[in-house]
Amino acid sequence: MTRNTGKGMADIQQNRERDAPCKPYSMEYLSSVVTDQRRRLMQILYPPLQRIAVLCGQLAIDNEEALAYRSTLDTLLMEVFSTVPYAKYLYVMNRHGEQVSSSMSRDGLAVGHFRRDRSDRPYMREALSVAGFLDRNHEIHYQQWPYIEDNVQAVDFLLCEAYISQNALRPSMTAVYFLRDLQGNHIGFLGADFALRELPPIEGMYEETRRSRHFSPTDQREPTRQPSRLDREIYTVISVLEELITCHGVYHVKIHFSSSQTVVWQMDDPYRYRILGIADLLDPDSCLAYPGHLYPENALIRPGDIRLILERMEALRQSDNPIYLRSCSLNIFNGMVGTSFSSDGSHYIPHEDFLKTECPD
Repeated sequence: MTRNTGKGMADIQQNRERDAPCKPYSMEYLSSVVTDQRRRLMQILYPPLQRIAVLCGQLAIDNEEALAYRSTLDTLLMEVFSTVPYAKYLYVMNRHGEQVSSSMSRDGLAVGHFRRDRSDRPYMREALSVAGFLDRNHEIHYQQWPYIEDNVQAVDFLLCEAYISQNALRPSMTAVYFLRDLQGNHIGFLGADFALRELPPIEGMYEETRRSRHFSPTDQREPTRQPSRLDREIYTVISVLEELITCHGVYHVKIHFSSSQTVVWQMDDPYRYRILGIADLLDPDSCLAYPGHLYPENALIRPGDIRLILERMEALRQSDNPIYLRSCSLNIFNGMVGTSFSSDGSHYIPHEDFLKTECPD
């Protein structure tokens, strides 16, 4: 529950100047901005989900089995869905993470989600872990919940860590509210899914402090490609970078595979680059630190081609050819892709031609 602990966040907020909406954050670490953004979201989402959770709990008159009244739950979710801002889906689960309602969405009820087992999804693993902790530590129950403002705790509420969605492959986030019956017994969970790209924009950009940073390749002595952590987690990295480029104003990226770091340039602050280490690249929450931005009409690369280009870079990196890809770059405005190989120099190629090339065996 590290990021959900809200004590001390109010002090950070009070110490920040807010006289200019576009003023950059004077914080050194991207994680500090992400923490502040998550607190803002909790303040927005906690009240409506609390009201819905109370209504769901009232349906459980005697015991947990009352949650099996699917039609009653579906009717309730249809009535309250519009009260949860930015939500894509709203649904109810039992204590084990199995869905006992349909999923309410902007397009109506998704009845096929009934009885879906969500227990293995990242947000439910987090929620079930917290539920188990609370079951073992009744006496400190209320001490574990975050503060969303002075003297206000978000009891029974988790804004879970961001993750990559299964279907859209985009950074997403789920808020989970613990459901309780009239006697206060934990009987299930209320879940609300959100797309990070649809959440409210932040106020300005974070500003990195100028300091020395060194990223070492996995093994500089080996003449052949040695898989780095970025290589092993490449599909998460691709999803995070695609989100930053298509929805958060990043127009130029350079990926260093061996040292597992990426350099990005953003349209709202084009003269300064920012360095994302592997921990940032593997955490979809990092997208919260960048303001939302419409994809520019004058970009030569279409937004639908961004993932294709990144996946082609990954294929070149994974090639068994003795000459392997060390780094690569793309710029959406000039439409060029840059590649640097182990012993074959650097190449710059229009992205249309890059997508037509076949990867060597």
